[in-house]
Amino acid sequence: MQSAPSPAPRRLLDVQAHEWPALAASFAYFFCLLAGYYILRPIRDAMGVAIGAQQLPMLFTLTFAAMLALVPLFGWLCARLPRARLLPVLYGFFALNLAGFWWAMRADVPAHQLGPLFFVWVSVYNLFVVSVFWSFMADLYAPAQAGRLYGTIAAGGSSGAIAGPALTAMFAERLGTPALLLVSAAFLLAAMACIAVLARWARRHPRPAEPHPDQALGGSVLAGLTGVLRSRYLLGICGYLLCYTLLSTVLYFQQVEIVGREVGDRESRTRLFASVDLAVNTLTLLTQVLLFSTLLRRLGPGWMLALMPLASIAGFALLGAAPVLAVLIAFGVLRRAGEFALSKPMRETLFAAVPREERYKAKNFIDTAIYRGGDTASGWLFNGLRALGMSLSAISWAMVPVALGWTALAFWLGRRNSELRRTQEPSPSARV
Repeated sequence: MQSAPSPAPRRLLDVQAHEWPALAASFAYFFCLLAGYYILRPIRDAMGVAIGAQQLPMLFTLTFAAMLALVPLFGWLCARLPRARLLPVLYGFFALNLAGFWWAMRADVPAHQLGPLFFVWVSVYNLFVVSVFWSFMADLYAPAQAGRLYGTIAAGGSSGAIAGPALTAMFAERLGTPALLLVSAAFLLAAMACIAVLARWARRHPRPAEPHPDQALGGSVLAGLTGVLRSRYLLGICGYLLCYTLLSTVLYFQQVEIVGREVGDRESRTRLFASVDLAVNTLTLLTQVLLFSTLLRRLGPGWMLALMPLASIAGFALLGAAPVLAVLIAFGVLRRAGEFALSKPMRETLFAAVPREERYKAKNFIDTAIYRGGDTASGWLFNGLRALGMSLSAISWAMVPVALGWTALAFWLGRRNSELRRTQEPSPSARV
């Protein structure tokens, strides 16, 4: 029998003895997903450069259209397949897609034909596989467990986000770009093995008052959309996500302009972005492992959700007063690390308190159609504001009221989440 970890890491991570196998498998699962994605991301970005910046807004729009088309298909699959089959079917489909792209690259399909398709596909792939991962986590873990474990699970993704680019840099010239697609597909297959481990654990530790884990979700194909429209709680999550996407997109477009103005050559920009990514990923990983569960225990869901909105108020105010590179970099590192380490895993815990069908269908609709729709609209909005003559400083000040509204919504969601959790877990010591 495998011995339980020593008391020190158990206290640090706040994990109960029976949860360690599931936590390890969940960590490895998310590691594999993001390692595989971050192998694909530089290939996509290289194709984006070849396509040209003037075409990128249209590709974002095509990605959004693809999301809208796929959401009903995903709902149909959810209604008919239990999760033990749904996730392997989905990941197997994407692995076959990667094999198809590998063949196309080996066959020298022209870049102007393959590039746009691959760019849109990778964007769709990332949102779907990550959304389904967190749906599965919300299915496995009760709300109290999610609060304790999600920070560590998210650290698996951060580790994969570091390992994927490292593998790409190490093997890109040695193996060639087409072979990297097969490496990414291998990570998907490894994720499927983790799913099998977690499915067995779930059968031994089912959540109380939940359907059997091998039971299909049933319901309507459009249940994701209708579920969101019927629920103030889910609409609140949509609003929270839209505020995040608007501010993130505006900051990204400001980064393009400020870096382009203050950093002259391509090599210097590459070094700058690499340094920023390293700082973000390192800070994210440390925060997820060391601070997430402690902060949630001390602050509660409302304050956890509000940390990044509050930081955004200060950050955009500083950018409004001084739209320069140093302010941009400091705010950008803090915002991205805070989003990945705190806001994102905390946002995912919100779905642990909703019915099982909504964990998959409504969540997928929010994570794909709402997220990508907000991202697309925000890009067009920023370009429109610049076309009207607004300066970067004025646009930054205009984002402060949005961040204030985001903060208010965070506290409302925190209160509502606490109410839902109390109805599901009357005793704080309840466990599954």
